[in-house]
Amino acid sequence: MNVVSVLIVDDHYLVIEGVRSLLQGEKRIEWLGHATSTESCLAFLKHHQPEVILMDINLGNESGIALCKSIKEKYPAIHILGLSTFNQQSFIKKIIENGASGYVLKNATKNELLTAIFTVSMGRSYMSSDALQLLRKQENKTIILTRREKEVLEFIAEGLTNNEIAAKIFVSVTTVDTHRKNLLSKFQARNIASLVKMAVQMELI
Repeated sequence: MNVVSVLIVDDHYLVIEGVRSLLQGEKRIEWLGHATSTESCLAFLKHHQPEVILMDINLGNESGIALCKSIKEKYPAIHILGLSTFNQQSFIKKIIENGASGYVLKNATKNELLTAIFTVSMGRSYMSSDALQLLRKQENKTIILTRREKEVLEFIAEGLTNNEIAAKIFVSVTTVDTHRKNLLSKFQARNIASLVKMAVQMELI
């Protein structure tokens, strides 16, 4: 039985205690503690690295999204779950782009929270059903891919290089690179990893 170590970062003690009480009796969870600010979180991580961090998007006057990015740069092995009351596409998209592996609303059930924690601990993505529906509803209306762009996107997701894609679809490497740049622009993705993750979440591939 795999045990997953968890840290929560939230500036509301009621939320911290609520989540702790949900997870406390779960044998598969090792509760490492909590942090209430960017400073206390980074100080904690100097000595202990949890497998999963439950990260609030708003930490008083600080940004959980910026903290998420900082943690992923310093500790790439840590998996981060956005945890928030905000069910807005912009918040969900930003924290995913900054390295989070998933997003769960604070009204999640114990079973959903556990599922999210175990899913991201295995290196996979998890989105709450409400967040996923919101992304699909808002993003699928705005992102329109040409047949060739969708084809290139699928090859990118398979890990093929520009040269390999060019050989498969009988176009120049420059053309493939143009398609790749257009895809990044359409999805407003910062890199290929974010592009693929967003495309999978929106079921475009």
